[in-house]
Amino acid sequence: HDVTASDVELAQREGFQSVEHLKRYTTLGMATDQGKTSNVAGLAIMAAVSGKSIPETGTTIYRPPYVPVAIGAFAGHHRDENFHATRLTPSHHWAAEQGAVFVDTGLWKRAQWYPRAGEKDWLESVTREVKAVRSGVGFCDVSTLGKIDVHGPDAGAFLDRVYINAFSSLAVGKARYGLMLREDGIVYDDGTTSRLAEDHYFLTTTTAKAGLVMQHLEFCRQVLFPELDVQLTSVSDQWAQFSIAGPKTRDLLKEVVDPAEDLSNEGFPFMGAREVKLRGGLRARLFRISFSGEMAFEISVPARCGEAMARNLMIAGKPFGVTPYGTEALGVMRIEKGHVAGPELNGTTTAGDLGLGKMMSTKKDFIGRVMAGREALT
Repeated sequence: HDVTASDVELAQREGFQSVEHLKRYTTLGMATDQGKTSNVAGLAIMAAVSGKSIPETGTTIYRPPYVPVAIGAFAGHHRDENFHATRLTPSHHWAAEQGAVFVDTGLWKRAQWYPRAGEKDWLESVTREVKAVRSGVGFCDVSTLGKIDVHGPDAGAFLDRVYINAFSSLAVGKARYGLMLREDGIVYDDGTTSRLAEDHYFLTTTTAKAGLVMQHLEFCRQVLFPELDVQLTSVSDQWAQFSIAGPKTRDLLKEVVDPAEDLSNEGFPFMGAREVKLRGGLRARLFRISFSGEMAFEISVPARCGEAMARNLMIAGKPFGVTPYGTEALGVMRIEKGHVAGPELNGTTTAGDLGLGKMMSTKKDFIGRVMAGREALT
């Protein structure tokens, strides 16, 4: 704080003799001490120059701390594992029981791989997980993806302006991969968006950009396109989501999903998306999307059911040799497939750099369209 004795004396000469007036005229006691410690000295000065005692001068209303406190008392707990908040996936405790090795992904703890007895290093574990998915079936908790519900009669038009490809033409019950650009034409984020009803889209973002994309969309809704009737709701923490991948994926799902649900290629084609009923009656969302190159579905259940879902997948998938896999195996399979991987969305790449330039619509406007066409980026 930078209030000096001369400031207090000046306040007295200018008529700010009331302690509350003194406080606001000089900002005495309005810093981190909140009025108890520094004000005593300041009020003593005011009393002296006014020819009064401190009780006669009065005291201001103050809040703790009442005595000097070391900075370490405030900051000392924020160290090591408590340095920042930690977010756990819905299946975290189950994964820990399986011996998973965890990695920090932003604030999240995610299973990186699941070592087994006799495996010498992480590469052996990851290689086993990849082979298991390629030849059988495996599942991975992808609940850390950002999830946003987009509602309203103008939801499709809104997404058309945000993504480089069209979403107003997306049929109900279908999903589509989308790419967002910044205003300078550089890729901002990617993800899949599913149309669950005429006025309801379910949008996913990368884990790293979940919060930032929500802020970006709110800015677009409130500032750039206020005329559109659309509402946004972050539901990232409301859903536990698992990617189930491999040639035996459908076999596993048939043991989990109600038999009345048609999971055939005709009944649930690639990029299909709809609500389904599970055995036992629980409602879930099912998406036929793949980032591994194998047949894959993503299934979403209420977050409170996430751990139970992981256990159920292990039990139901035992006859098919189901294998849980972590982020390391997921990254390997994404690269093998040729799909965009997280490090490529680093704020310096264009849609063309990622091999996705042909996704850009020539029939509509969208954020970043003009700058994406400048000579330096093409």
